[in-house]
Amino acid sequence: MITPLTQERFEPWSGQHYLLLVLTAIGVVTAAVWGRSHRGTPREIHARRAFALVALSVTIGMQIYWLMPHVRTVRNSWPLQLSDLADYAAVFALWTRGRRTAAFTYYVGLTLTLSAVVTPSLSTPFPDPRWFGFWLRHIFVVWAAVYLVSGLGIRPTWRVCRTTVLAASTPLDLLGPWPWYVLGALAFLMTLWALAMTLPWRLLAARTARG
Repeated sequence: MITPLTQERFEPWSGQHYLLLVLTAIGVVTAAVWGRSHRGTPREIHARRAFALVALSVTIGMQIYWLMPHVRTVRNSWPLQLSDLADYAAVFALWTRGRRTAAFTYYVGLTLTLSAVVTPSLSTPFPDPRWFGFWLRHIFVVWAAVYLVSGLGIRPTWRVCRTTVLAASTPLDLLGPWPWYVLGALAFLMTLWALAMTLPWRLLAARTARG
């Protein structure tokens, strides 16, 4: 009998995938509520650093696994993609409460990383270590983004939006000449970050300031 956790290969939009999406959504709500419960209190530093250590353990553990000879590939073994860099940005933001790394986690985590959760490029079945690595790393970044911004109140600003755009462009520069579709995708992403993910927070801040 095939159950959601005993598939021969992972299939998007299968029962297993729906379970993971539900888990992600529950975690998003929990992260926001949990963060607000200790925002600005002495408990905050212990909570977010515990979160950081758990996320770092998963990230480093999977990085070591990906460098093992039997699974190592040029494409997957090194953290060169933006969603990979978001893993480390999230850990740093959680540990330090840094505004710039929190912004990078927010912008990349709730677009590229969330997109990987919704439309995963994965065929490895449960319980392969690569299955756990893919889901834990991506879901933790999404949870961290919500925890930092909605839970702890580290709101994005136009300045950190611009900083994230510059930071996001650097890894792409290292990959060589850009095909036109990459430029189009990047332009779309920057527009999304500005209009959907920064402007609403700035309007809210202005309205709050006016009382």
